[in-house]
Amino acid sequence: MTVTIIGAGSIGQAVAGIAVASGHAVQILARDAGKAAQAAASSGAASGTIGDPIAGDVVVLAVPYPAVGEVLGVYAGTLAGKVLVDVTNPLDFSTFDSLVVPADGSAAAVIQALVPEARVVKAFNTTFAATLATRAVGGTTTTVLIAGDDADAKTAVAAVVEGGGLIAVDAGSLRRARELESLGFLQLTLAATEKIGWTGGFALVK
Repeated sequence: MTVTIIGAGSIGQAVAGIAVASGHAVQILARDAGKAAQAAASSGAASGTIGDPIAGDVVVLAVPYPAVGEVLGVYAGTLAGKVLVDVTNPLDFSTFDSLVVPADGSAAAVIQALVPEARVVKAFNTTFAATLATRAVGGTTTTVLIAGDDADAKTAVAAVVEGGGLIAVDAGSLRRARELESLGFLQLTLAATEKIGWTGGFALVK
């Protein structure tokens, strides 16, 4: 399987490392070809710019939420049947004190409505890049919570997560993305106010 990651930031690089460790081919696309190449170099992934053809069966949207609409516009009509992983937390970046999606909705739901032919999965938004890269939160293995309506799509994402040395937990249908985004929002605000570090966060203990 090939995993395409759109975005060359810290989350994108961490997910790329997980996918490579899981034995999959990885493609990283970014606006800046140099940044994409630099991000890819650490994991041995291929790189390119946004607008290049998507190679992946699984596509990870590792860009800030305000950029999602533009990216999906670039790839309109090319995402049918693909597993589209939304890692965003739709914060109001002007206040850092609220989410910008409806109270009964989520960024993932917005994305699914924009690309109804894709199989949208919410994942990786409740973990910081550092805990993805190290595979640990404190002394506990990092857990990736996964929500979606397509069972096969969730299984594909879980296989990448587990193959890369993390724990995957099915959090339910795509409706649960709202709760995952609220959890991600809380974790971000705690880190931004220095209540926790960016190498910490929430852990799931069974």
